[in-house]
Amino acid sequence: MGLTADESGRLLALLETHAETLTATWTDAVAAPLRGRLTRAELQKQVQDLQRAIVEALEAGAFDLGNDGAASLRATLVDLSRGRARQGFSASETAVTVFGLKTALFDTVDVHDGDRQAVADVIAASRMVDELGLFTFETYAKTREELIADQAEQLLELATPVVKLWEGVVAIPLVGTLDSARAQVVMERLLETLVETSSPYAIIDITGVPAVDTQVAQHILKTVVAARLMGAECIISGIRPQIAQTIVALGIEFGDIATKATLADALRHALRMIEASRKGRSN
Repeated sequence: MGLTADESGRLLALLETHAETLTATWTDAVAAPLRGRLTRAELQKQVQDLQRAIVEALEAGAFDLGNDGAASLRATLVDLSRGRARQGFSASETAVTVFGLKTALFDTVDVHDGDRQAVADVIAASRMVDELGLFTFETYAKTREELIADQAEQLLELATPVVKLWEGVVAIPLVGTLDSARAQVVMERLLETLVETSSPYAIIDITGVPAVDTQVAQHILKTVVAARLMGAECIISGIRPQIAQTIVALGIEFGDIATKATLADALRHALRMIEASRKGRSN
């Protein structure tokens, strides 16, 4: 989708000849769709940065956005796209900054009937702008995906707190569905807290988990095994009658893992184990 050396040279001459007019017209074309979300000074600077980067890429010869000569232009487009994505602009509000160059070119260049060369040059410029717009959109979309993934991870961490209930006892209350991604966060947060607090007991409270199936049980068992490798014992609390019936019906075995109906029961059990351990050491 690049341009030939001749097309690049003629477009370069056009941009340099009408530099000031293009900047003003381009800025006007971008300002209207953004409806005042950025000041004219901010928009003009972005337009001028893009204009300079495009000129630099054209000066390198036959224009190709993937070539080394367009590295500065790619960097400028990436900065624009990422900045707009983080500021909450839509994809169209981001792409319009690039596509505004088309409007500026059409308004600035006087194409007479029968002037085939001028028409061809405008078409070539339009192809270049389309390529820049596509690159901008792809970068914007990738940035938005990264932001959404980061926000989802932050929400998982916020929804999975590990609290210290007593000296030597931590608890992780689970609320909502426990899928693979969240199970990984649960395990990591719990293990990190066990190391930080040197706690020998951890309570996994599933009172807020609406249903326990085989997959959820496997996630819990993996977390218990990981905690044991760190030298800590886990107690599962929140085993309601419905949960107990489901576990029995599914044939899920918790083995020698202590299970309690409530968090209070689990805490009392942990404290008894701590007290028994102390007495055993004193004897």
